[in-house]
Amino acid sequence: MYDKRFPIFRLPKPEPDTILAVFLFYISKLLNEHRIRTAVLYQTTYNILPRFSGNVRFVDIYVIYLKRFEAWMLEHEYSTTTVGIYTRCLRAAFNEAIFQGIIKRENCYPFGRRLYQPLSSWNIKKALTLEDVIKIYYYQPENERERKAKDFWLFSYLANGINPTDIMHLKYRNIDGDYLVFERANTVNSTRLDPRPITVFISEDMQRIINYWENKDKRPENYIFPWIEHNATPLRQVELCELFVQAINDWMRKIGKKLGIEKSVSTYVARHTFSTIMKRSGVSTEYIQESLGHTSIKTTESYLDSFGKTIKKEYASRLTAFKI
Repeated sequence: MYDKRFPIFRLPKPEPDTILAVFLFYISKLLNEHRIRTAVLYQTTYNILPRFSGNVRFVDIYVIYLKRFEAWMLEHEYSTTTVGIYTRCLRAAFNEAIFQGIIKRENCYPFGRRLYQPLSSWNIKKALTLEDVIKIYYYQPENERERKAKDFWLFSYLANGINPTDIMHLKYRNIDGDYLVFERANTVNSTRLDPRPITVFISEDMQRIINYWENKDKRPENYIFPWIEHNATPLRQVELCELFVQAINDWMRKIGKKLGIEKSVSTYVARHTFSTIMKRSGVSTEYIQESLGHTSIKTTESYLDSFGKTIKKEYASRLTAFKI
């Protein structure tokens, strides 16, 4: 079922125990776990590596090699975020090779402190202001597509910044009285031994959105929003989610333009906006971490926008508030 999306499986198989052979195995492993989006990232890295240096063995991948690979990508105008992602994929392949016994960690592992560490990008903050959210909230859609985009952008914002994939996978069994209780799709594997369900109070606005768009067949295993077929393959589910996100983002871009909102108004921004507005209202970072379903507080901190200049000016004045 993956032939079209993953053409690397139609290519001649790479020589055993090489970096590309391990990548191919790892991508197959991800697909067996239905982690399709992650597999796409590894396929992209798989395609880039030969362009840089051809297929190599793990003993040839040392610190200087990684620094040259990083420099080569930057010279070809890859963003620091992309460079970081691809080198982390390479590190995961290295760890897989160690697990398989192809190499020994103590002999040539090039990652870590004082060795090579993948780039971390400067996270450009994406949150909207509360004033922008107010504009979206009171905007009157001009057609059904605008209504759908606005409703589900707000649903994401109101439901702890829930992402579109999790929205589409919500089932009636996830409703527990006045609350939604669910696990994030992209953390199910990493939190298997320590499940971290997210609990969201269903506000009046969220209930209104559910009532308008919901599946009328409310059996527990049915999806609340009827856009995924029960017999859909994992790949088809990903494709449907991608179409859902694209439609929302396209129409929200038009709405944002009408409202004079300069920042992007995507589903990703809705998640950042939830976390930042919660922070600015005085909510603790730990609570926001739990609400977002993050396993690491560092991930949560990367979502939080910094305080604006006006607030900083106000806080600075408090340092000498004793002056007459």
